[in-house]
Amino acid sequence: MLPAPEISQLRIVTCGSVDDGKSTLIGRILHDCQALLDDQVEVLKRDSATHGTAGDDFDFALLLDGLEAEREQGITIDVAYRYFATPKRRFIVADTPGHVQYTRNMATGASTADVAILLVDARKGLLEQTFRHARIVSLLGIRHVVLAVNKMDLVGFDQARFEDIAAEFMALGHELAFKTIQPVPLCARGGDNVAAASPHTPWYGGPTLIGHLESLDVTSMRAELPFRFPVQWVNRPDADFRGFAGTLAGGRVSAGDDIVVANSGKPAKIARIVSFDGDLEGAEAGDAVTLVLDREIDISRGDLLCPPGARSHVADQFSAHLVWMGEEDLLASRRYRLKAGRQSVSATITDIKHAVDVSSGQKLAAKSLGLNAIGVVNVSTAQPIAFDPYAENRVTGSFILIDRFTNQTVGAGMIDFPLRRALNVHLQDFAIDRDARARLKDQKPAVLWFTGLSGAGKSTIADRVEKRLFALGAHTYTLDGDNVRHGLNRDLGFTDADRVENIRRVAEVAKLMGDAGLIVMVSFISPFRAERRMARDMMGDIDFIEVHVATPLKVAEERDPKGLYAKARSGQLKNFTGIDSPYEPPENAELVLDTVGNDLDTLADMVVDTLRNRGLLGN
Repeated sequence: MLPAPEISQLRIVTCGSVDDGKSTLIGRILHDCQALLDDQVEVLKRDSATHGTAGDDFDFALLLDGLEAEREQGITIDVAYRYFATPKRRFIVADTPGHVQYTRNMATGASTADVAILLVDARKGLLEQTFRHARIVSLLGIRHVVLAVNKMDLVGFDQARFEDIAAEFMALGHELAFKTIQPVPLCARGGDNVAAASPHTPWYGGPTLIGHLESLDVTSMRAELPFRFPVQWVNRPDADFRGFAGTLAGGRVSAGDDIVVANSGKPAKIARIVSFDGDLEGAEAGDAVTLVLDREIDISRGDLLCPPGARSHVADQFSAHLVWMGEEDLLASRRYRLKAGRQSVSATITDIKHAVDVSSGQKLAAKSLGLNAIGVVNVSTAQPIAFDPYAENRVTGSFILIDRFTNQTVGAGMIDFPLRRALNVHLQDFAIDRDARARLKDQKPAVLWFTGLSGAGKSTIADRVEKRLFALGAHTYTLDGDNVRHGLNRDLGFTDADRVENIRRVAEVAKLMGDAGLIVMVSFISPFRAERRMARDMMGDIDFIEVHVATPLKVAEERDPKGLYAKARSGQLKNFTGIDSPYEPPENAELVLDTVGNDLDTLADMVVDTLRNRGLLGN
């Protein structure tokens, strides 16, 4: 019989190091709570004989290890969700992977959980992955933890061993500000202290795992928060109805309440609260409804509705904790797609303030974040977004970062606080704009981005192009990599992170010069496609012409006008492009210059002809 609808629901995430018995524990819970159908038991019996590791007994882990790769390797890769109930409560449990490379999956499973069951192998004690998962659980706002010390049978149900592990974790838990921590000695395979007290632990006077989960008070405070309503979509089935559909992320709302759009501040009143079962008098956090307003105001998908007196932050810069999930390192200044609720904007990590040591919590200096690293960063978005600090609202305070090329999720973030309020910072309009400046010069602004290996001939060709343009009366400027590093970028080195920042700054300057109506030559190795794409995007409607000075590495190295290749080959010069740092050639450059088969004057003429053919040189 299904539990009564009024019974509360608890969302659980299991985590911990690999092979600590997470899947086995959940399988045992499902079995002991009689949540398995007869045919599932038969399948489990058959699979245990084929893939199991428990001899003649059931291998409960196989209930959750659904991927074939998981069954063959005996590990969990994906996040598996299971539903079960007792007479006192309903449960949704997420079994997450323990391997370090799948930490991103663990963060996904924990993002909506009320309580975390953190498993520890009694033989091994707390491991690095235990600390990592505990910190992620804390960052994700979970305040209730069960320390499940598993495989107690393999240490003879030793009380001292259990108490030592529990004491060590209690110290960590205090630092991470968990509200409750319940250590439980378990043998998941045998069912000890899972649903029934174990005769093997007479020294343990605490609750069983299920007993604790049934009684744990995780009453959500979201309904007591200020009203928050992220608009999921505009519901307009016909010309007579216009509503805004979504799920309340905080607080309560009633018909007649005043609201504002967070970003614009435009006010309205709630005229109706529409649900599948008809109109409602009110709704609270977690309810999915459609709100109808008393007037027509500009609202679209991604907007956040708030009370006038408790408006969310609206900012384009903020500080956040970030769990990095990308295979490639996070580099400051590289652009990503940021999604916060239904809001989606271009974003840049402007500064990595520090990384966090997952074992000690110590702050570590860092210019990049590797796979599964945790750090504190500053984020800048292309447009202001509405949000609350994550500590106040887990829904409106979280975001993900998406790689703009692969479309993969590479980071999960928790917003700490705004760095400035976008409502107080505005772009200033001036009477003289880019078009006016360009008309005065009888040309159109453009950015010629010369990229190629060191020694390819970029600066030489750019210089010859500028001489020709100058002779034609064009207004120009050349930004050269070496020259800029003597001033604006003198503080940057040659690490990947510094190279990214080097290009970001130069692109900003090139954009300003384009706005002044100039034709700008930019001569930089700019080895990464992502940063050249960033520079192109930053120019907006200023013509951007990527010029690939395509000189083979062998030829560039033979030229070696500055002796840099020789130093790099001898180990005196580290992170040199083409030797021990990669160069990613353009895939769709507007112009490719072959410096082997053509003389430099011919190549310079090709560039000028391109400008003329595009109508950029006026008369």
